[in-house]
Amino acid sequence: MLLPENIHPNNSLYFAGGFVLKALESFEAAKLMDLYFESRCLHEMPMPVFVLALDWLFLAGLVSHDSDGRIVSCF
Repeated sequence: MLLPENIHPNNSLYFAGGFVLKALESFEAAKLMDLYFESRCLHEMPMPVFVLALDWLFLAGLVSHDSDGRIVSCF
């Protein structure tokens, strides 16, 4: 699903994750919905794709959360 062969690359989690990371640059620590709306300004994506991309970023160790539950970049 990250780099699928049977769908357009713009619909992959790898591609969507890049836009989520780009949107996260605008914040020091982002609330989930704020990050979603900022990501959608960069690339149109439905909420399920955003959540899956965010899950992938957590698993890859590229994002984390602070004590308030806000999303922060790990680099």
